[in-house]
Amino acid sequence: MSKKYAIGIDVGGTNLRAALISGTGEVIKKVKEPTAGNVLGALQNAVKSLYTDAGIDPRDVAGIGIGIAGLLDRKNGIVLLSPNLHSVEGVNFVETLHRQFSVPVFIENDANAAALGEKWMGAGREFNNFVLLTLGTGIGGGIVYEKKLVNVSAEIGHMSINADGEKCPCGNYGCLELYAAANAINTKVVAALGKGAESILRECCKGNFYKITPEDIYRSALEGDNLAREALKDAGRYLGVGLANIINIMSPEAIILTGGLIGAWNIYVQEAIKEASRRTFKALSDAVRIIPSSLGDDAGTIGSAGLVFAASGQFTGQDR
Repeated sequence: MSKKYAIGIDVGGTNLRAALISGTGEVIKKVKEPTAGNVLGALQNAVKSLYTDAGIDPRDVAGIGIGIAGLLDRKNGIVLLSPNLHSVEGVNFVETLHRQFSVPVFIENDANAAALGEKWMGAGREFNNFVLLTLGTGIGGGIVYEKKLVNVSAEIGHMSINADGEKCPCGNYGCLELYAAANAINTKVVAALGKGAESILRECCKGNFYKITPEDIYRSALEGDNLAREALKDAGRYLGVGLANIINIMSPEAIILTGGLIGAWNIYVQEAIKEASRRTFKALSDAVRIIPSSLGDDAGTIGSAGLVFAASGQFTGQDR
């Protein structure tokens, strides 16, 4: 018998999002929790909350899909390495949740899950081949080729763009996310303020500039603050280097951008697009579209639910 729903969970470096998703990709109910502390406990609480608050019959749930940042052992359901969320490493989410909720459980890299979500219900529906980047605490990647999610690590945020760069928590040096992700932007601004740089950001967070967020930086940039604008543009230039590498190597039809940083599109992303166009073959640059996600924060949960429907033969969006 076909099941009506799946639970999709997106575990990022900052927040955990979970949603009850229908077989047609509709978001029925969703919850959000910070990932600090006990991630497994937060996952369990989120699933319980969805079962209870949505008032559904557990027999109508086909399973649970989890998208989580890091390298995975999909066969055994274990996170091998998560540079921005070390607490999840070695935790067997699949076995634990399966035992507790008595449904099939599937795990995938969070950016791969988001790419699947965009292909099923979002901006990727019109493309056969595209690359998705999640721009947040770190930078993740997912690749769809010939309408299918490619089963590779796609750790685009950990491509080296500076051979002599600083060491990344992943163990590599000069990684893209060290220069272009939210943490990089915050670190640069806080360091400059610590050295006495002039900026209206000093007025944020009651003068405690160590609590400044990327949203604060973007708002200040819109008010004309030079430090904020330069931090976003500098990160955008580095992102553009990464985009150029993707375009020159893969020549996708589209690059879809999602995550909190796309809120700064008209400064950060536009700078990245300009830099990428300077570094790519013109024929390839002209052929690729760089566009925002149409699902936003729901991409990961919808894609994670898609894992469940694909495994149960109910997936209507694409062949996987």
